[in-house]
Amino acid sequence: MATTAHIGDAYRDGEGNWNFSGSYDPDDVIFLLNPARIEPTDIAEKERLIQSGARHYSEMLSAEPLPDARYLRLYDMALAANAARVRHDVERLARAIADRPQTAARCVIVSLARAGTPIGILLKRALRRIGIEAWHYSVSIIRGRGIDENALAYIAQRHGTANAVFVDGWTGKGAIRGELDRALASGASGFAPFLAVVADPAGCADLAATFDDYVIPGGLLNGIVSGLVSRSVLSDALVGPDDFHACLAMTEYAASDLSRAYIEAIDGAGDWQPETPPWSAAMAAEIRVAAQATIAEVAAECGVSDRNRIKPGIAEATRAILRRVPDRVYVQRRGDPDIAHIELLADAAGVPVVERNLRSYRAMTIIKDLGGDQQ
Repeated sequence: MATTAHIGDAYRDGEGNWNFSGSYDPDDVIFLLNPARIEPTDIAEKERLIQSGARHYSEMLSAEPLPDARYLRLYDMALAANAARVRHDVERLARAIADRPQTAARCVIVSLARAGTPIGILLKRALRRIGIEAWHYSVSIIRGRGIDENALAYIAQRHGTANAVFVDGWTGKGAIRGELDRALASGASGFAPFLAVVADPAGCADLAATFDDYVIPGGLLNGIVSGLVSRSVLSDALVGPDDFHACLAMTEYAASDLSRAYIEAIDGAGDWQPETPPWSAAMAAEIRVAAQATIAEVAAECGVSDRNRIKPGIAEATRAILRRVPDRVYVQRRGDPDIAHIELLADAAGVPVVERNLRSYRAMTIIKDLGGDQQ
């Protein structure tokens, strides 16, 4: 079982400003997360504790081993294939944000750590290129626990709330969309739950570049492409009433860090010619119905009563294999280059890969049932 130790406000300066950027350039992002010493929990043990209800997933971290050479080659191939597309989609998102009256002159990007962090960095740069004054903070949001209210208060104190946009990399089932809505529903924080993403196969974002479930290369890796920062952790032993949510600073992987290189590769990519229709609010409802139908059908076929065990979309399917105990993987088409890494991971884990019509998704991982509903 994981143990934790609180480091405290080591990153707060004399004026009360928080100065933690992981391995990123501080001009690109400030993580409103509090680094801590956290001992890892074995993946199988973590899964057992989650499904038994003994612990919430946000209270534990598992070790993130470095990828092997074969997997890194797949990452390099995905980056070479899709860097230009990601840049194009981020710039499309930036133009759409600039068209909103609330963010036509200035924008406070609140990315959802950590999948949203690289997109937030790229978006900040894209907004500045078109003359929009922009700031970027990355904050914790946890399914079933809400968003870090102390982080939001920090941002509101410095920038107000009117120009904020919440940013993530993609949508899966829409769980984080729902969490954001619930967390901000009272209006007490002053923030509107406006969510912008690059890829929206769930059809539940307020703004996106595409509905296409394509491989965003950063989704293949964990901390070494996310500023050497773990996902956020929330436990009473670690996070006090006035603290930001916690994280692990993965400094031992500094020699293998790709975080800045990933940003520069995308930011310096060339042109990309769109091959799929752009995202539109008018189409979102139709996509959302199709996505929910797929999830419902898979749940019925697999006898899954707890939909937290269903992880749809390329990125979420990937992370479920890396972090959880997978039972099976569904794919739209075997041999699809965008899911080559998923087939490799599944094969290594001895997990069957099954072709199935997934509608708006291209991959989906089902978590193994170890008894009990997940939190």
